[in-house]
Amino acid sequence: MVHSAYDSFELLADCPARIEAVESYASKILLGCSDGSLRIYGPDPSSSSSSSPSPPPPPADRSSLPSDPWSELRKEPYVLQRHVAGFTKRPFLSMDALPSRELLLTLSESIAFHRLPNLETVAVLTKARGANVCSWDDRRGFLCFARQKRVCIFRHDGGRGFVEVKEYGVPDTVKSMSWCGENICLGIRREYMIMNATNGALSEVFPCGRLAPPLVVPLPSGELILGKDNIGVFVDQTGKLLPEGRICWSEAPQEVVIQKPYAIGLLPRYVEIRSLRVPYPLIQTVVLRNVRHLAQSNSSIVVALDNSVYGFFPVPIGAQIVQLTASGNFEEALALCKMLPPEDSNLRAAKEGSIHIRYAHYLFENGSYEEAMEHFLASQVDITYVLSLYPSIILPKTALVPEPEKLVDISSDTSYLSRVSSGVSDDMESSPPPHSQDFEEHSALESKKMSHNTLMALIKFLQKKRLSIIDKATTEGTEEVVLDAVGDSIPSYDINRLRRTNKGRTSIAISSVARDMATILDTVLLQALLLTGQSSAAVELLKGLNYCDVKICEEILQNSSHYKALLELYKSNSMHREALKLLHHLVEESKSNESKAVLTQKFNPEMIIEYLKPLCGTDPMLVLEFAMLVLESCPTQTIELFLSGNIPADLVNSYLKRHAPNMQATYLELMLAMNENGISGNLQNEMLQIYMGEVLEWYGDLSAQQKWDEKVYTPTRKKLLSALESISGYSPETLLKRLPTDALYEERAILLGKMNQHELALSLYVHKLHVADLALSYCDRVYESMVHQPSAKSPGNIYLTLLQIYLNPRRTTRNFEKRINNLVSSQSPSVPKLSTASIRSKGSRSSKKIAAIEGAEDMRVSPSNTDSGRSDGDADEPSEEGASTIMLDEVLDLLSKRWDRINGGQALRLLPRETKLQNLLPFLGPFVRKSSEAYRNYSVIKNLRQSENLQVKDELYTQRKAVVKITGESMCSLCNKKIGTSVFAVYPNGKTLVHFVCFRDSQNMKAVAKGSPLRKR
Repeated sequence: MVHSAYDSFELLADCPARIEAVESYASKILLGCSDGSLRIYGPDPSSSSSSSPSPPPPPADRSSLPSDPWSELRKEPYVLQRHVAGFTKRPFLSMDALPSRELLLTLSESIAFHRLPNLETVAVLTKARGANVCSWDDRRGFLCFARQKRVCIFRHDGGRGFVEVKEYGVPDTVKSMSWCGENICLGIRREYMIMNATNGALSEVFPCGRLAPPLVVPLPSGELILGKDNIGVFVDQTGKLLPEGRICWSEAPQEVVIQKPYAIGLLPRYVEIRSLRVPYPLIQTVVLRNVRHLAQSNSSIVVALDNSVYGFFPVPIGAQIVQLTASGNFEEALALCKMLPPEDSNLRAAKEGSIHIRYAHYLFENGSYEEAMEHFLASQVDITYVLSLYPSIILPKTALVPEPEKLVDISSDTSYLSRVSSGVSDDMESSPPPHSQDFEEHSALESKKMSHNTLMALIKFLQKKRLSIIDKATTEGTEEVVLDAVGDSIPSYDINRLRRTNKGRTSIAISSVARDMATILDTVLLQALLLTGQSSAAVELLKGLNYCDVKICEEILQNSSHYKALLELYKSNSMHREALKLLHHLVEESKSNESKAVLTQKFNPEMIIEYLKPLCGTDPMLVLEFAMLVLESCPTQTIELFLSGNIPADLVNSYLKRHAPNMQATYLELMLAMNENGISGNLQNEMLQIYMGEVLEWYGDLSAQQKWDEKVYTPTRKKLLSALESISGYSPETLLKRLPTDALYEERAILLGKMNQHELALSLYVHKLHVADLALSYCDRVYESMVHQPSAKSPGNIYLTLLQIYLNPRRTTRNFEKRINNLVSSQSPSVPKLSTASIRSKGSRSSKKIAAIEGAEDMRVSPSNTDSGRSDGDADEPSEEGASTIMLDEVLDLLSKRWDRINGGQALRLLPRETKLQNLLPFLGPFVRKSSEAYRNYSVIKNLRQSENLQVKDELYTQRKAVVKITGESMCSLCNKKIGTSVFAVYPNGKTLVHFVCFRDSQNMKAVAKGSPLRKR
């Protein structure tokens, strides 16, 4: 016997006749005897009046009890109160009391209904003569009974009569039956069947047992227990097997009565009580001989022997819980706690919590760690209580955590823990274990508590508790932010609490229970994850919102070399400088061959860049500081970091200039390549100055060694030339001052071109560099840039300037350096356009011309921005000497290559008269063909437009020819009379006809209306 669920008490003895049926009604017991008599027993009035009776114990289901406590069976001797002889002619087969209708149903020679408590006859079903079994549906008032191989259904009409509903045939004699919803379950000779009460359809369930007759037991939930020898099978209302399994009795029961949470079975030698919870364990055995029937009362069980009656009275739920807990049957105790009445909710919660804690300790000591944590979770105990079982776990020092040595003492005495935390009942306390323990046993216990399984169970426990605790801590944090926002206006605001800040480890003392609990939980959870090898889960924990203690977790992660988790710890606490230092150290270690075997993960510079990206908007100086460490190894990614983070380029450049001057040019180059418009003119000048400085240093070294060659290009010089050509936002005057006068002519030519000094630039290409191709490329660039400008003048004049340089080299080289120096020394913001013709036009010798070239005076004023005139100083020199220096081959090559871009008339006027026409064929041939073709095209266009003009005129004349047909039916639109032969007028739409007289009158009326407006009344 596990515990005492019922107390057995003999209610009456020495009944004169053998008891065939038993039933209880209120506090009375009704006995149907073998002689057909009905005996009614009740409590002894003398004993009831002499002493006040004790109230009955609480039943399993109090909701089914009447409100009157005296309507229940009483635990005291019963005496005969009434004897009705000849109540039935034959022995009783069964008897049921129907309290809801105050009727007594008896089955003997037939079925009879009597009114309770006076036993007056209500109805007798004569058709039920010979019935052997019946079943009553109290909800609908339906009665079914079996007679031979027939099943009949009657309905109570609410008065004194019953109406027959249906009658069906069955394969064999029915031994047991019960209503199950709208159906009827029948236990015939060898099998169970479900009958549809509406149409009589039968469906087989499964065969009966061989040793015992069929037994159908209804459950309060509507399901059934079907007996198969010593096994009770659970089925639903349609006969389908339920997953609850089956209940196994010691022997085949004769009768079964259900009184939650127990099932009471009548066995041949004793009465067996089993729990209705899986796996349906044996609860109690009551040995009684010759038991014939069982009957369920409101709060007890009536057991009828041959000539005596016993009552099984349930032990109070609280006492049963104490017994079960003391014997270690915690599951049964928890199940009974749920049956405590609702008004005892506080007691129920306290008992459940205490049982869960004791059960958890029991499971933990026996190795069922996960189940133990489930019960700790159900007990709503604080996590600090559970953590006392893990003394090796390091806890943060908060007000919620006691001293470490106290935790060890408590964890070694789990019985003490369970007694202190429960505080419900002294009956549930167990004797404490002995306090003396060997050192070896204690060490074994500690290693057991820190095993992998115990830690996994702890992790699951903490994860289930974490959501609610973190929510509370977050809520408190939000409230603190609100209080801080209005704290200045509240002088009495108490700041004596522990606040967690995001700016490192410094914190303000603010007391927060939820925050402290969250700190303990996350710190322990991180340790447990690391001890069980779940480093990835630890990283995920630190990536999200967490309250890990920084000092403890930092030390643990450093000692265990979990650097990735340590980085996330720093990041979640806004300790970015520490994180970046660690990350840089790891990157450096990853580069060395010695540490590759130590680090489990390889760290690369890109990780630093990824870490810096979110910090660009909040701490740009920190980003610049650590970006310098990876700028050289990952220049492109670093520049992208600066651009995507919107860090000011001037700030980045100044920082580089101070801390990494060797990377300044690289930064400016990449930034210009990625975003040409994002770099200012100052930065462009700075980049060019850096290039210029390197090139000048290189030039100085070679000049000192007398190895300078204008046609040698280093990578830096190539960058300088490319930048000078492609960039347009720098100041060319500033750079021009730094160039030497006798070298770097190509750079000087590009800068002069940026200043629109095309003549000087071309002169450098021709006379200093002696590279005609560069001069031609220069002219092409200027031409193409001017073609796309709608307001620019003729772009072909740049080629005429080059022609003049080829045709008169002496004029272009005279005072060359002086002109450049004058240009550089000018302080005006806009460089004036230089022209030797315009400079000397004010002199006294402005009337002199060059006699060797015809028409030179017509080229005095050039539409371009360059100087295309002739200087009067050239006329002093003989034409023969000038002609001898003319670069005629270059001129002819230029004309043959760019004939389509040069004004032919102006070019011919510049050529010397000695030029042979044959040499001009490559220029004149395509030029004349193009001119002739243009002339023809324009002539065709002219003729086409003249033809189109004639067509439009013809269409106009056609539209003006309007024909109006006047018939005898034509009406005037104004007077609605026929027009006839009168003079008429036609409106512009060509359809409206009016008499001319009517039209004139209408015009006069409009004129009068305009001339004399109506008076305002």
